[in-house]
Amino acid sequence: MTGTLDRPQTNRTGAGVEPDPEVIARATALVPLIREHAERSSAERRVVPEVVEALEAAGLFKLLVPQRLGGLETNLRTMMECVAEVGRGDGSTAWAVALLNVCTWFSTTFSDEAQQDMFATDEAKACGIFSPPLKSERVDGGYLVSGRWAYSSGSFAASWATLGIGVEGDDPRALALIPSSAWTIEPTWFVAGMKGSGSDTIVVEDHFVPDHRIQRFIDMVGGEFRTSRQSDEQNANMAFIPVAALVLVGAQIGLARHAMERTLSTLPKKNVAYTCYTNARNSPTHQIGVAEAATRFDQAELLMRRACADVDAAAAGGVQLDRLTRARVRMDTGVIGELVKDGLDRLMTANGASSFADANVLSRIWRDAEIAGRHALVMPELGKEAYGRLLLGADEPLTLDV
Repeated sequence: MTGTLDRPQTNRTGAGVEPDPEVIARATALVPLIREHAERSSAERRVVPEVVEALEAAGLFKLLVPQRLGGLETNLRTMMECVAEVGRGDGSTAWAVALLNVCTWFSTTFSDEAQQDMFATDEAKACGIFSPPLKSERVDGGYLVSGRWAYSSGSFAASWATLGIGVEGDDPRALALIPSSAWTIEPTWFVAGMKGSGSDTIVVEDHFVPDHRIQRFIDMVGGEFRTSRQSDEQNANMAFIPVAALVLVGAQIGLARHAMERTLSTLPKKNVAYTCYTNARNSPTHQIGVAEAATRFDQAELLMRRACADVDAAAAGGVQLDRLTRARVRMDTGVIGELVKDGLDRLMTANGASSFADANVLSRIWRDAEIAGRHALVMPELGKEAYGRLLLGADEPLTLDV
């Protein structure tokens, strides 16, 4: 279910389709540190410097960046596993790691000149938002841009941003690569969950974006990136929307892992009030609830792995996923979110009302998953609609990108 891209077929650099255990182990090793600072990150509304520095030192902000630009050049599966392991430590931290990685990957698909601009320093990493600005005016050599981009997760640690702008043409949507020196951060992220993700608002006033730092959205959706490296780099061939969507559930899978770990360590010996069961491990109600949660988490993991396999295999072969496969990945992204939220609900019930206490880590896990599952690219109904339209050959065109 792939289509060959019209470009030379050569040997490509890249990680193939198998996960890299050494890189994933770097994320696992940071879980204790991340957990230690999770509450403080939530309180300060951004991942604390100690954790950011540790993530940076481990290379976990450059998972999809080519080695020629100083990155680890892993595949999507490895990145998803790393995000999930970080999420096993803290959801907010994982969300920031996911968004900084995927937006930095976007940047590696821009023109070679834009890549040189951004990756001139080792610390280069990008946040990003697709929505259009208030002003995007064509001027000589580029566009003059002003606007506000809400929910720019990880902006506190970013040196660049891939921001939606309007350009001339039938489809005005585009992404512009804009340095942090051109924007300010307005504190607007005051929410129930994912408090430490730093998803505040980026504000830009009359910034000139040269043409070489602009890429049309429709071309990115079709896999026609501006980089000259599609013939020899695996990640330069990854499907844009499937990757942009799937990374948003990596944190949720990590939250599910953490919740199950916590449940299995504390629930078995818990007294079941108002029953004859002195230990929950002997209660059929609790046995069934935990089993059903575990099954849903397993299903979520399996869907994630299949989606990664589709994206990575196509990219390694220099082919572009067809629309039906891309739509299925987008639908599966939403289903993963549904499965995790449903499984967490069952674990919260099994663990009892004390799960919602502020001091109980399960409360933060639950709140983080509820917020994460409501991102526009994760909403399951939209993905199901797109996949169903293509499966049935509906008369009307798709109402969203896949």
